[in-house]
Amino acid sequence: MTITRPDNAPDFRSLHTASAPLALANAWDVASARVIEAAGASAIATTSAGVAWSLGTPDGGFLARERALELVGRIVAAVGVPVTADIEGGYGADAAGVAETITGVLAAGAVGVNIEDGTRPPTELAMRLTAARQTADRASADLFLNARIDTFLFGLGDPDTRLKETLARAHMYIDAGADGIFVPGTTDTATIAALARDISVPLNVMAGPGAPTVAELGALGVARVSLGSGVAQVAYAAARRAAQDLFGAGGYDSLAEGMAFAEVNALFSEPNCP
Repeated sequence: MTITRPDNAPDFRSLHTASAPLALANAWDVASARVIEAAGASAIATTSAGVAWSLGTPDGGFLARERALELVGRIVAAVGVPVTADIEGGYGADAAGVAETITGVLAAGAVGVNIEDGTRPPTELAMRLTAARQTADRASADLFLNARIDTFLFGLGDPDTRLKETLARAHMYIDAGADGIFVPGTTDTATIAALARDISVPLNVMAGPGAPTVAELGALGVARVSLGSGVAQVAYAAARRAAQDLFGAGGYDSLAEGMAFAEVNALFSEPNCP
């Protein structure tokens, strides 16, 4: 298999800057990716949760690698901006399995991945990152490895030492080949500033209602801001609201907030759309 979009990897890497953080409204299918691109996105990131839900499985390592990679390839083919794929823990039982996933990611044309530690020992993700980096290097591919640290998201360890543990993991993952560090689960400005000061690669945080704005996060040293599964959750909430209106009072008012049919349809007018 061939790498279909190696040309925009440097562009994607250059987008990571605290002076103008890379803002990612995560997509979960081709349609959401096209809508997000049309809204002005400079890159597309997938959400593993949204992808899994759209394909009928729960998030958390249940989606088969082949199905995930097929979706990545379809999104890459449908948009003109760089694509980075959320691959959960790597869609493999071990480092060798992660290497196979990375080979597939490169063949699909993505220029970056998110890979998470979850509740695994940090040394396990370090080995997975090393395997991912070595696989990309052997393919002469410029792949941006974004290592997700779940200490805050999952509330791991002692709250009093969580920041110290997060930084220790970040340093380990950078040594293993990570190009960026993703710390979801905290929007506390003091914590984010401390992370940015002590992490030598671009810092990614996850934002939502009540979080500082993208510009405010950039002022703290953040280079990348993601919405995670939030956009997919809003879309599914809209579907539920419309269904409840229909099945309850028999109304349709919630449909007034939808995009116009012609506007959505026009996103797929190009001959190369999958």
